[in-house]
Amino acid sequence: MVANRRLVLGALTVASLLCVYVLAGNVHTLSWSVEPLKRLAQASQWGDLAPSRSPTSPHGHAHNTSTPSAHTSSLADHRVSNVSDTDKVDATSRTGRLSRQEATPTSDPFIGDAYMSEDVPPLTDCPDAIRGRVPKTQFARRFLKNIPVLQWSEDATPDEHRRLSRYAGAHGWGGVTFQELADMLAVLNSSANWIMLDDWKQRGAASRCSRCAVVGNGGILKDSKKGKEIDDHHYVFRTNGAIIEGFEEDVGTRTTHYTFSTNTLMNSMRNYATLGYRGPPRSQETRYVFLPDHDRDYLLMKAAALGVTVQRGPERGIDPSRYFGKDVSANKLKMYHPDFIRYLRNRFLPSNTLRSKYKNMYRPSTGAVMLLAALHTCDQVSAYGFMTPDYQKYSDHYYDRRYHPVGFYINHDLRLEMLLWQQLHAAGLIELYTRS
Repeated sequence: MVANRRLVLGALTVASLLCVYVLAGNVHTLSWSVEPLKRLAQASQWGDLAPSRSPTSPHGHAHNTSTPSAHTSSLADHRVSNVSDTDKVDATSRTGRLSRQEATPTSDPFIGDAYMSEDVPPLTDCPDAIRGRVPKTQFARRFLKNIPVLQWSEDATPDEHRRLSRYAGAHGWGGVTFQELADMLAVLNSSANWIMLDDWKQRGAASRCSRCAVVGNGGILKDSKKGKEIDDHHYVFRTNGAIIEGFEEDVGTRTTHYTFSTNTLMNSMRNYATLGYRGPPRSQETRYVFLPDHDRDYLLMKAAALGVTVQRGPERGIDPSRYFGKDVSANKLKMYHPDFIRYLRNRFLPSNTLRSKYKNMYRPSTGAVMLLAALHTCDQVSAYGFMTPDYQKYSDHYYDRRYHPVGFYINHDLRLEMLLWQQLHAAGLIELYTRS
């Protein structure tokens, strides 16, 4: 009898220990579900750090960017109510953009994985749109469909300036006073400035899906004969030293969206002049999309919109029409939102450089921002001239007269970008041009 009691007590003890062990294991698992910052090194997995219901900072703080809360503030005077997800935006009207809802800023002053959210209905009812395919892919939890891609005049509020002043460079408004910001963004005050495909109503005709060709400058395009295929898209995006003359058969002739920063534009003017680069493409359909690295971009954009010379900074006295033509107007200008640039860095391209002393220099390349902007605004995206695993077979640019290897610099992570293009292609979210 005593032996039986001892056996029962022993069994109970073992069962208790097992329960403690299981609970401890679960606690350990839960403690890692918030993904500590050291996961930063595992770039290809960072997209898993955000739960599907709300974006999350790298430190595990959840921020709701899709639904209003008691602490939500409206940033637009023209709030529109009762607009369903299937309603289409009239690109000629300001009433298509809903008020943005401010997410609680992250406590991390550098990463800042919390963003504004805008509830804008899609331009189309495309049955095979990227936005409909994303939830079925590995990108479902890192992709924010309501992230603001572009900024405009109504983003310049004191509250937003305080929030974004903590981030420097392209990732925020650090170093720019509120009055300066409001003054410079004041010229971006129409729907053409905050809708990427602002002329879709006229251009789309009977098409249900917007098709975008995003053209990089990679050497893989040399002798590709892809020019006509590129031009057959509704929209054609290009960037930096996009030399077209003499290469039309390979790269096409049209440019609807030209992405650049003032710094990359000036570098292109200097570095590629002898190869035939004379400045940004010019046509009636061309829009100029600024990537705001610092106040130089806001100053050049403002001067171009007003038709005056740049008032201060390195480009002081320069007439923007020498770059964009005499017919440039405010309606042809757009500027990426700093939240969008930071979001791309944090969730799509979190390089190991962010763990180094060079972290403040790092951002996605201008071409990467352009391609990912198309991913967030077009229904279907074809990418040409971007790095593929056999990049060493091709010169750096399609217009190089002699072979030049691809250059790698600390401010961009081109290998990580190359991996991302492969993943997006495999997921069926973009069609990546390869020579194979």
